[in-house]
Amino acid sequence: MPIKPYLQIPIADCGEPLVPIPAGTFGRVTPHPYVALGAPYGDRSPFWLRSGVLEALTQAQRRLQQRHPTYGLQIFDAYRPVAVQQFMVDRTFGELRQAQGWGDRPLNPEETATLWAQVHQFWAIPSPDPTQPPPHSTGAAVDLTLWDTTAPLGSSLPMGSPIDECSPRSYPDHFATDLSPEGQEAHHNRCLLRQVMESAGFRCHPQEWWHFSLGDQMWAWLEGQGGSPGTIARYGPAPL
Repeated sequence: MPIKPYLQIPIADCGEPLVPIPAGTFGRVTPHPYVALGAPYGDRSPFWLRSGVLEALTQAQRRLQQRHPTYGLQIFDAYRPVAVQQFMVDRTFGELRQAQGWGDRPLNPEETATLWAQVHQFWAIPSPDPTQPPPHSTGAAVDLTLWDTTAPLGSSLPMGSPIDECSPRSYPDHFATDLSPEGQEAHHNRCLLRQVMESAGFRCHPQEWWHFSLGDQMWAWLEGQGGSPGTIARYGPAPL
């Protein structure tokens, strides 16, 4: 598997602690989807972030509500131990295998490579190497969407595809040229989410409309692509 380009970015961890996201501050997708599947979080919580990232997320929501007072950010997932990343990568491989109709029969090398390429297009490699941590394992990445705070919790705004869908519909600008009312609504909502998150310093994953990073290797790499070469990551593996 070729190394993802952002994993070549050096890390100089700033030492910020991993802190809990205060309950009631943001919306939450509950029950947490990976916990419900039995992902091995142990005594850790998915609703944690580095302290500086949490401050930026609070700023993003404040800017969102300046534009739309009834809207809020709804968190799907934040901190993810490497063991959880491995659990979800393996599960996604199995789901894609079944979707191909290949069942439990032995796969040939080409089939195996095809599936892993699909998995790693969206899921980071669950590496235990401290120089190449998955973004969520740094405490600097968050998966989230928009929701209307006047609606029941869980009633997120239409975004065109669910979080974690492994398809081109997940690309941030997938609906940019879709002239249907549904496509334009999804594109508008994705743009709004991206605008408020980027205004607070986050960067959006190139293939995932819901994934935003601030301070990790992916963020530093995207900063470099955006005209800030030489940016290094300030968050490595989250402190235990």
